[in-house]
Amino acid sequence: MDDVSQHLQESIRAACTTFESLNELAGPVARAAEAMVECLCAGRKLLVCGNGGSAADGADFSAEFGCRFITDRRPYPALNLAQGGSLMSAIGNDYGYDEVFARQVAGLGQKGDVLVAITTSGNSKNILRALEEAKARALMTVALLGRGGGPAKGMAEIELLVRSETTARIQEAHKFLLHVICGLVDARLPKA
Repeated sequence: MDDVSQHLQESIRAACTTFESLNELAGPVARAAEAMVECLCAGRKLLVCGNGGSAADGADFSAEFGCRFITDRRPYPALNLAQGGSLMSAIGNDYGYDEVFARQVAGLGQKGDVLVAITTSGNSKNILRALEEAKARALMTVALLGRGGGPAKGMAEIELLVRSETTARIQEAHKFLLHVICGLVDARLPKA
């Protein structure tokens, strides 16, 4: 039991350290929320992409807009690009896995939309390609990053860089930041 208690205490300390560092992201979080409010109020949509745990975070984030976050309101369009197994496997098979999000951005993205790219490392080539495609199509880009940002650093207009080297802590912080953004956006969106 001592091993479990020690591991739990170390994990809590590491999570607290990571979360305390998020204070420096207040400005980018506010800009991301404002960009999403402008997008949705203009009748545009959010496109969200990520791999693995980041895809799961993206699924939750997009669901908060399609359903509701805390208060009841009308649904808003937010599409998780990682949820379509048939489409992703077709694109992966025909064009390569690096293109699974970029092809969807090309087909769905329009000027005024917002792409939210979630990656713990910043190294995922399919995320890099999605950011490139979004830029080419004049979408606003928001990237949630970790580990120094990798090659994705500098590719998005708004970056939320979690200062941790541990995937679990980065994912926890990303989930938290996405929920903070949901709350900020929800407070500004029309309810009906």
